Amino acid sequence: MRKTAVLFLPLLVIFGLVSLPLAAMAQQGSCPDFVTLAKNLKPSVVNISTSKLIKPRHPQAPGSHNPNDFFDQFFNRFFQGQPMGPHKERSLGSGFIISKDGYILTNNHVVDGADEIKVRLFDGRSYTAKVKGTDPKLDIALLKIDAGKDLPAARLGDSGKLDVGEWVMAIGNPFGLSETVTVGIVSAKGRVIGAGPYDDFIQTDASINPGNSGGPLFDPQGAVVGINTAIVAGGQGIGFAIPINEAKSVLQQLKSTGHVVRGWLGVTIQRMTESLAKSFGLKQAEGALVSGVTQGSPADKAGIKRGDVIVSYEGKKVENVSDLPRLVAETPVGKTVKVGLIRSGKSLDVSVKVGKLSESGAQAEAAGQGAGNLGLDVIDVTPDIAHRYNLPREQGALITEVAPTGPAADANLHPGDLVIEINGRQINSAADFHAAVGAAKKGAVLRLLIQRGDSVFYTTLQVE
Repeated sequence: MRKTAVLFLPLLVIFGLVSLPLAAMAQQGSCPDFVTLAKNLKPSVVNISTSKLIKPRHPQAPGSHNPNDFFDQFFNRFFQGQPMGPHKERSLGSGFIISKDGYILTNNHVVDGADEIKVRLFDGRSYTAKVKGTDPKLDIALLKIDAGKDLPAARLGDSGKLDVGEWVMAIGNPFGLSETVTVGIVSAKGRVIGAGPYDDFIQTDASINPGNSGGPLFDPQGAVVGINTAIVAGGQGIGFAIPINEAKSVLQQLKSTGHVVRGWLGVTIQRMTESLAKSFGLKQAEGALVSGVTQGSPADKAGIKRGDVIVSYEGKKVENVSDLPRLVAETPVGKTVKVGLIRSGKSLDVSVKVGKLSESGAQAEAAGQGAGNLGLDVIDVTPDIAHRYNLPREQGALITEVAPTGPAADANLHPGDLVIEINGRQINSAADFHAAVGAAKKGAVLRLLIQRGDSVFYTTLQVE
């Protein structure tokens, strides 16, 4: 298991303590009838088991010499005889039936790479499932079983109407214990946890355990409002579910084509910080700051430029950088949309014909890497240096050293970063860099455009 900030496990939300006892809530008349809900909803929830053939790391014919024998012996001792040859890796998860003819929703990470998928129903019947479609970016998968009869299907609700503090119920298979029912509340909505480009999770006071990814999160009316997906490593009472509206938006595509086609603008964006907003002359830090535009992309053709701040999309306000990727992704390819910008302190609208996001390409709109006493050294970029260090251009000021403390370190600047603009002024050399910095007054905030590898992003430095 990877030790990361967010763990994706076969899991189910098992809700912990709430602020008031259930009995007290019931006396107030606000506690749902969980007994009836559980009785009616359990038949729509399924157990998913998968197996995958793991091949040996070093195939070797009997009696032949393998130069990796030492490493095989080491691993055999370290893992105390765990199988080194071909063997099956098995895992458990949860899912729920969404149509009487056997379509099932679960997490993509539950079935990803599986050679065989078995689905066990509430009544004990077991079927082999086929993967009809997957969306790794959203982490959902659509399965299909042929039961030969109508199946009890869960009703898909409206996660947009879900309120923080509202009761929710989960049913699934924690640690393989099937048909486990748990309850709790919605702790927050719209959580961005770094799981992917379209993060928009429902947070619950959930204790999530192995065996339950892909399980349903029900509202008090018995409708599915989320797909239980993730936990915070080392945290308790913090679980995350994909809003069902996100899944509903791609469900038809998964059924008909097996994959999802998303809209694409062709911009790289980053979060607008207070210091960046001040450097751009903005009153508040909101919107998505454009740090790069792909040549020939829809955004490029529409005239969107680096340094623009996208504040609205098709009439919807873009408050945070995470809002834009979801809005663009949901837009039909070929549709012309109105994008609201702030450029040089002035508001304007542009029309963009949305393109198609390549499945194998980069995400639609990626948040740039945010990187201000200067605490750095720069040199000229010569053709030789550009070639030697594989720099994308032969102009600019190359950062060669960053002091361990100071604005440059605080801004996450690194040796090898290339300064290409300061406050909108192009930097072609180290002399340009020093001239721009020297002209700034003490306490002034400088806005730097940095190129790091293939990424271009803005950051700020305060002159001391």
